[in-house]
Amino acid sequence: MSATYLIDASVYIFRYYFALPPNWVSRSGYATEAVYGFSNFLLELVARRPTAIACAFDESLGSCFRNELYPDYKCSRALPDEALAFQLAACREMAEALGIASFASSRFEADDILATLTRICREQRPVIVSRDKDLGQLLARGASTLWDFAADKQMGEADILAKFGVRPGQIADYLALVGDSSDDIPGVPGIGRKTAARLLEAFGDVESLLARPREVAALPLRGATGIAARLEEHAAQIRLARRLASLEEYVPLDIGAGALVWKQPDIGLACALAEEFGIGGLNGKIRRLASVEMEAV
Repeated sequence: MSATYLIDASVYIFRYYFALPPNWVSRSGYATEAVYGFSNFLLELVARRPTAIACAFDESLGSCFRNELYPDYKCSRALPDEALAFQLAACREMAEALGIASFASSRFEADDILATLTRICREQRPVIVSRDKDLGQLLARGASTLWDFAADKQMGEADILAKFGVRPGQIADYLALVGDSSDDIPGVPGIGRKTAARLLEAFGDVESLLARPREVAALPLRGATGIAARLEEHAAQIRLARRLASLEEYVPLDIGAGALVWKQPDIGLACALAEEFGIGGLNGKIRRLASVEMEAV
């Protein structure tokens, strides 16, 4: 069965970068374990014969529009050094050689690119290939599932609700209350996961929550009066955090008709890149793509 896959490239590149030993080296002397792991991952994914497929890469660390809103956004993350930057660029080269459309931006994050692509191909009900919980909000914008390919675990709307206690469309509101340490987004002191879920169950979103403090104080929650006071005290922070956690779905991308259709891989180029990156052991898998029947949308 055909499918549209939208891949959160960086989350898998970093997974392989930290999980695999440095057993592969490029001709230029850089370790390429992430290139090996990511390329193998892509080969397994395209072997499923997707109708359309795209990768979103991150190039906006420190230069994202969110840093303008909140300078401490992702401040705990270090910029890639030269060796990691080499692997990130090599992964994109390999993706494009395999016929996979690839996108990046210096102002918007990969998550925003995925949100934009989801909007563009909403009718195809795309599968978001990622393990990032923040992307669960795309299930409210037309995506069919959030699929962690490496763990072979898929999450739909019911799974998001069961895991977080909120619907996909409430994830940004949820993060605005509890914070997100991985992105250095602050939460409201004293409001944890369960309390945030209860508040959003009752009010729907943070704007409704902030607009009705007396109703918050009257909720059958332990310490409801104190919760209402903290929400009022941190209202500006909550609104900022929600903006930071919300995905932008109008990233300017150069996308023409059929841009996301999986194209015939350039087998010669992909094999040459594999040799260049010291991962020539994958060339058997690459050559087998030549016999895969391509499908049109």
